[in-house]
Amino acid sequence: MVLAKPVDMFDRDREWAALTAFATSNQPNATLGVVSGRRRQGKTFLLESLCEAADGFYFAADQATEAESLRYLAAAVGEFAGARFPIAFDDWRQAVDGLLALAEDRQLPVVIDEFPYLVKATPGLPSIIQSALAPRRVERRRSRARLLLCGSAMSFMGSLPAGTAPLRGRAGLELIVPTLDYRLAASFWELNDPRLALRVHAVVGGTPAYRREFVEGDSPAGFDDFDPWVLRTVLNPASPLFREARYLLSEEPGMRDPGLYHSVLAAVAHGNSTTGGIASYVGRRSSDISHPLSVLEDSGLLRREPDVFRANRMLHRVAEPLITFYQAVQRPDWAEWERARDSARLWERRQHRFESNVLGPHFEQVCRDWSFDYAPAGFFGGYVNRVGSGVVNDADRRVSHEVDIAVFGERADDTEALLCIGEVKWNDVMGIGHLERLRRIRHLLSAKFDTTHTRLACYSAAGFMPALHTAAEEGEVLLIGLGDLYG
Repeated sequence: MVLAKPVDMFDRDREWAALTAFATSNQPNATLGVVSGRRRQGKTFLLESLCEAADGFYFAADQATEAESLRYLAAAVGEFAGARFPIAFDDWRQAVDGLLALAEDRQLPVVIDEFPYLVKATPGLPSIIQSALAPRRVERRRSRARLLLCGSAMSFMGSLPAGTAPLRGRAGLELIVPTLDYRLAASFWELNDPRLALRVHAVVGGTPAYRREFVEGDSPAGFDDFDPWVLRTVLNPASPLFREARYLLSEEPGMRDPGLYHSVLAAVAHGNSTTGGIASYVGRRSSDISHPLSVLEDSGLLRREPDVFRANRMLHRVAEPLITFYQAVQRPDWAEWERARDSARLWERRQHRFESNVLGPHFEQVCRDWSFDYAPAGFFGGYVNRVGSGVVNDADRRVSHEVDIAVFGERADDTEALLCIGEVKWNDVMGIGHLERLRRIRHLLSAKFDTTHTRLACYSAAGFMPALHTAAEEGEVLLIGLGDLYG
């Protein structure tokens, strides 16, 4: 059976296909799926739409006691089943069996949204579900329920089917609903100017709810409207976006010391990407911040990537643009932004922070994303299998060179090769000096890699000097601008 995607659902083709395939899988017995993703990515919209399309059962949990949650669930089950008399569940074992019984005569999705709320009140609930879905259990074998557990606490949801957790091996679907990438976000916000689209994405990223619910569809009318848009949305104390970055941390159950976590994120937002640099900024030992770093990574707020040229060196980057904007622009002047006495003037004074700490690093990440996801086939001379960044030591000149983009891939003989190294500049018109620097780095890397066919690339949002265009025409360098990034 094919379930049509709702006409008002933007993108999410992959997620909709996965959910509908799971819901209509024709398995002879009950099956389990886990759906996760950071809050406000559209998980609830997906699951409610699935239940509408397949006449399924949807229940959204609240923060409540076990007894109250069981009462609400019993009432919802009774209404869905058309029970003539009120039903009641004495405990969660009865409740789970009641959910399985909804699908004894046909397969249908049975959704429990905000599942972490229920587990907080009943820690043993995952074990109860495990027992209910035992392979030979009669209640499971006669049910065709497609039980879907959904939640936004990424660290918790990620642990449900992992390791030695009770539900390990029980789930037939593990779906993570991501944020929209930078190109999809531009379409979603209806922005055709790449300069404007990148600025907007550097502030709000690709979270759908930020446009639909948080700013009620308010999108910049043009490039000249960007600053007024920032002032009337994310820097407006009356807007839900104003405090959103602070709330993103409070929603994760594993964060016991919010001040420490904010400081760690601030360290990364201000350019400290290594563990040692973060620890120094925070004023703690490296061993003291290993747990906060892990929690932030599990929560999807930080990314950890290896330095592609130094295997033992890890780089940390903030995964949510709104958090970077908050840490770099809002948090240092929080009291002034809250008072909103002269926000326009303060925003003008803080443009340097926005340019250097937000736009510059964000543009680098977009260039890495383009190199991996959107570069034309063969653009780098091989099949791209990973893109990263790193540091190359220049012993003769006693300096270190940062490589913004390193593209690795497969040659025709299936061996991995360093296909390309690139430099990224947000505000600078790039010239021959940048090309010469890349040549030097390629020479240094020849001691570790076969760089015979390694290409050089310059990425710039400000453009390229004529001499660099000439070098590109001669095949010496690849030039990528904003227009290329947005296709």
